[in-house]
Amino acid sequence: MRIGLYPGTFDPITYGHVDIIRRAAQLVDRLVIGVAINRDKGPLFSLEERVAMIEAECVALSDETGTEIVAHPFENLLIDCAHEVGATLIIRGLRAVSDFEYEFQMVGMNRALDDTVETVFLMAEARHQAIASKLVKEIARLKGDTSKFVPPAVDRALRARFGG
Repeated sequence: MRIGLYPGTFDPITYGHVDIIRRAAQLVDRLVIGVAINRDKGPLFSLEERVAMIEAECVALSDETGTEIVAHPFENLLIDCAHEVGATLIIRGLRAVSDFEYEFQMVGMNRALDDTVETVFLMAEARHQAIASKLVKEIARLKGDTSKFVPPAVDRALRARFGG
């Protein structure tokens, strides 16, 4: 069984993330969405809220793709998380060239820690490349319409959080 790990903070999950999840599910038998706790980033949504949002989206994506997709919170090294879930493939989404510089360093470090775990990069679909969770939160904070960028349940959660 080929297990992939798609890690991120997902604060919140966007249509860009959903696009990567849908396409990554075609590459593996089981896809684990690693939800980073990452207290340093000061997420808007709690870990439990982020996991619930991801799980809600993954039910439909699992049915659509025929691949088991599950959420898995983690706070350790990415490579250790990969070992925990049995992943031999790490999936990373790229939006722009600037993402690649950081990701390139991460791959090098992860390969130094365990060269049996591969990393695959997937480019977000063109219509999703500008979507970033940080920008979505800013739009929501300023009472803008986020419905083009996030699934309906996430849009409702953002409006509830910011009183919109």
